Amino acid sequence: MISGYERGVPLTLRKRPIFTRAFGRRSPLWGMDWTMLLAVIGLSVLGALLVWSATRVELLNGGADPQSYLKRHLLNTGIGFVLAFLVSLGDYRALRAYAPILYVVTCAGLVAVLTPLGKTINGSHSWIVLGGLQAQPSEFAKVGLVAVWAMLLGELRDAEDRPRGRDILLALGVALLPTALVMLQPDLGTAMVFAAVILGMIVVSGARLRWVAGLVLSGVILIVVAVKLGVLESYQVQRFTVFTNPGSDLRGAGYNAHQAQIAVGSGGFFGKGLFQGEQTNGQFVPEQHTDFIFTVSGEELGFLGSAAIIVLLGVVLWRALRIATTSRDMFGTLLAGGIVSWLSFQAFQNIAMTLGLVPITGLPLPFVSYGGSATFANMAAIGLLQMVHLRHQALDYD
Repeated sequence: MISGYERGVPLTLRKRPIFTRAFGRRSPLWGMDWTMLLAVIGLSVLGALLVWSATRVELLNGGADPQSYLKRHLLNTGIGFVLAFLVSLGDYRALRAYAPILYVVTCAGLVAVLTPLGKTINGSHSWIVLGGLQAQPSEFAKVGLVAVWAMLLGELRDAEDRPRGRDILLALGVALLPTALVMLQPDLGTAMVFAAVILGMIVVSGARLRWVAGLVLSGVILIVVAVKLGVLESYQVQRFTVFTNPGSDLRGAGYNAHQAQIAVGSGGFFGKGLFQGEQTNGQFVPEQHTDFIFTVSGEELGFLGSAAIIVLLGVVLWRALRIATTSRDMFGTLLAGGIVSWLSFQAFQNIAMTLGLVPITGLPLPFVSYGGSATFANMAAIGLLQMVHLRHQALDYD
């Protein structure tokens, strides 16, 4: 038996070997949060079906294999689960120690996008293309930034129970460079995710209310100034304009939102059935396999299928919050809290823009939308959550 202190709480602990037989009772697989993993598996299965439905007609009309997107999506998902498992086995202390290196790599990737290696896809210069491989560094940046912010906000001094003002300012300063690089692409959606994550982590860190209120007010002022100075692209401003007046440009900037609402509304309670959606088969909604995947669910699976996706996302976030609250140190709490902020904001934004509740931004639905970089980043986040959970399990009694 050993005794120790973490976060000021006395612990009487027994050393517990986590990494033993591959499938033994004390293996990492045994100690993982399987409720979360089963919810992620459920979302991945639904996502594969929806991606297949959204892409098969387009591929058939083009004479290509109607299952090619499905096959790539399944491959990406499989690699993602392997990545999650490998990340979960990582050294918890090493992640905190190497967080600054992750930040440097993150910024380097975002800079590389702006070089000749970068490529514009769907109006955003966010991709690096090498041979036949494509990568979106801004997706991986979410992982790196959560880690470095957890390190900065979680390094509490003796007799302190919350970060100091200089710690918060340092975390905000660290956020400036990657946010500016993302805005140069331009990728407003990812910049909004960065803002939501840093705000959420500052709240979780226990910062004083005046800091939170000041950051929210500053964010509103920055948005107004950005619009007035023409920092945002014209199509981004049009999305906000159309949101305030949905019927103003149904054939132009308001087309996507209008068609998305038609698709979701036409599904009713039970939906029209998988592969039976008229809006989906007619390809009236653009990017249905990525940003607007929820429209396929609304039309073909109806309210029940869409509610199932929301419930499964809720389970993932619930288990992540539980991991955050049971972590034995502030770094683990902030790491899990940052991932909750990331996934919850992105899921809300994706679903809400489909329903016309917020302006449209190019954000995929976590664990459901088609994608390589986004899938890998999301699964890496699940791996980080499992890492924190396994460490908690190691400190617990057998």
